[in-house]
Amino acid sequence: MSENNHRKKEKNEAVEWVKSIVAAIAIALIIKTFIFNTTYVLGNSMYPTLHEQDRLFALKVPLYFHGPQRGDVIVLEAPDSPGKDYIKRVVGISGDKIEIHEGKVYVNDILLVEDYIQGEQYTHTYQENIWIVPEGDVFVLGDNRAEGASKDSRYFGTISLDKVKGITQFRYYPIDDRFGRIE
Repeated sequence: MSENNHRKKEKNEAVEWVKSIVAAIAIALIIKTFIFNTTYVLGNSMYPTLHEQDRLFALKVPLYFHGPQRGDVIVLEAPDSPGKDYIKRVVGISGDKIEIHEGKVYVNDILLVEDYIQGEQYTHTYQENIWIVPEGDVFVLGDNRAEGASKDSRYFGTISLDKVKGITQFRYYPIDDRFGRIE
C-alpha cells in the first residue's frame, strides 16, 4: 500500500470516529431531552421511600401523554430555589381539594391512605391547611412528614405541570434490596 493510500485510510478512520462520536452525543442529548434523565436524592424529604444518594431514572415520555397521576413520585424544578430540583410525591391533581386536618391528609374529603410513609406520622401545615388544585397544576408532598423535613406544596403551593421534569419509577443505585421499581 502506498504512503498516500495509507494516509487516506487513516483520515477516513478518523472521520468515521468523529462521526460516531457526534452521533453518540446527539443520541444521548435526544434521550436526555425527550425520553428520560437520571437524578439522585439529596436529603431525607422522601424517606423512607427514597434515601440520601439513591439514583433514579426520571421518565419524560409519560408527560407527553398525560400529567402525573396521584401517587407518582416526580422530579420538579424547585419553585423556591432556581437551578435546583426536588423529588416529591403527587397527592393531588387538577380539581382536587386537599385538606390537612389533625395531621391527616384528605383528598376530596376522603382520608388518603399513605402506606408509603413511616408509621403514624403527623403531617404538619405551615400557614394554610386547605388547597384547591388549579387546572394544569399538581399538589406534592414529601413522604417524610416530620416537621420541617420537606419543602413541598404545604410550603410553596401547587406546582405547574410545566415545572415537572419527569416521573421517577425506577431506582438503579444502590444495587441492594431497594433496587428496582419505586412504589
